[in-house]
Amino acid sequence: MAARLVMQGIAKRFGATAALSGVDLAIEPGEVLALIGENGAGKSTLMKILAGVYRADQGAMHLDGVPFIPSGPIDARRRGLAIVYQELTLAIHLSVEENITLGDEPQRHGWIDRPKRRELAASALAQLGCEHIPLTALVRDLSIAQQQLVEIARALSAHPRLLVMDEPTSSLTRADVEHLMAVIRRLRGQGVSIIYISHFLEECSAIADRYAVLRDGRSVASGAMPAVSEAELIRHMVGRDVSEIYPRVPHALGLPVLEVNRVSGLGKPKQASLALHRGEILGIFGLVGSGRSEMLRVVFGLDPIRSGEIVVHGVPRTRSTPTQRLTQGIGLVSENRKEEGLLLNLSIADNLTLTRLEPYTHFGMIASRSQETSTRTWMERLGVRAQGATQAIAELSGGNQQKIAIGRLLHHGADILLLDEPTRGIDVNAKAQVYRLIGELAAVGTAVIVVSSYIPELLGICDSVAVMCRGQLGASRPVAEWDQHSILAAAIGQESSDHATT
Repeated sequence: MAARLVMQGIAKRFGATAALSGVDLAIEPGEVLALIGENGAGKSTLMKILAGVYRADQGAMHLDGVPFIPSGPIDARRRGLAIVYQELTLAIHLSVEENITLGDEPQRHGWIDRPKRRELAASALAQLGCEHIPLTALVRDLSIAQQQLVEIARALSAHPRLLVMDEPTSSLTRADVEHLMAVIRRLRGQGVSIIYISHFLEECSAIADRYAVLRDGRSVASGAMPAVSEAELIRHMVGRDVSEIYPRVPHALGLPVLEVNRVSGLGKPKQASLALHRGEILGIFGLVGSGRSEMLRVVFGLDPIRSGEIVVHGVPRTRSTPTQRLTQGIGLVSENRKEEGLLLNLSIADNLTLTRLEPYTHFGMIASRSQETSTRTWMERLGVRAQGATQAIAELSGGNQQKIAIGRLLHHGADILLLDEPTRGIDVNAKAQVYRLIGELAAVGTAVIVVSSYIPELLGICDSVAVMCRGQLGASRPVAEWDQHSILAAAIGQESSDHATT
């Protein structure tokens, strides 16, 4: 039997930059292959070549033994390939039903067959166990997690022979992830080949039959997934041992700098209380929809407060705008850095200094040289890898973008950081760098709240953890009193002291 896909010697350059330098990849029918690598390793470029978005400079591809050179994404889709991209490609002004069949609408007598379209869309959602998502709802009105599921349903609606999934679980709830894993196993049993790209190595280990690792645009390792450890995968990814995935920087807790007393929003949170101390890293866990992000937005002044009190540095400051919060020393990094955290069409320097341009403004004009000099100093301090301060921030890896998002708050003088999913979508090495940065900030007295749906990082970097469930925030406890089981139990409202470690 011929391999489902063979890619041999794939090379691609963009000007002077070699994105890929002779990559080899193969996958069999009914196999799940984990494609692993740091941001910038070449995974996305390789998949865009496979999808016909780019044409390879060198190399060959065969799909089921036949030369495969798609003229574009639609051609690739019609020949049996479907891709779920990390960055959603939905038409947000259209309905769920319209998005799932977009570009491949069923027709009858030259017109769109609407009953058939609805049937196909409903079937695709049913495969994911997501019949609860309304077919008539506009995609823009859905949550990020629901949009991700619609994107996956759209790929499944094409009944692909080869399915590529790029970070498919980054915005999903635990229940949705379990549904997706069941779907992948079912597709594998039906002979569908799946290339699974994820920074969650435990997911790769759980679902993949084999792995392939890219580093700096080259194939560096491949083999059977059960035969490789997570530490070995990380070493292949970064070219060295990463002994400290969760680096601990010594720091001491001081006096309270932020007190939230029985605060309620219009919907969520519901009478939430917490105390954050100088130099503390406080983790908040909760399932999607529990109210984690809403709580940060209420504290930062983005959403209105219905009742309760917020005390900043010992002074009651319950109702403040985001601008006033920044002046008070509070900064927020949104979980959606692409749309809410960064201006992707602007430079690193503009993004870093955006909220405090006064030091670089003379007679109403920005002194670019001074702004860029300051930005380079911050880039060095934050460990940002880039060509220079004037480079467009859209060209940076996710980890470097996140460092700039945090750096903007520090540049503004914030000493209380509200970080919502700060490591979403970045690779393991970049995560370790962000964790170290958070630890170093705590060591100089910065107080940090980290909202995360990834329990290992909360247990790895936080001093204390609190759990949200249905808008209610539980009491924070020292991290040593938690384990994964007790955190999940609290998140679904079944907390038991028997589950906590002591």
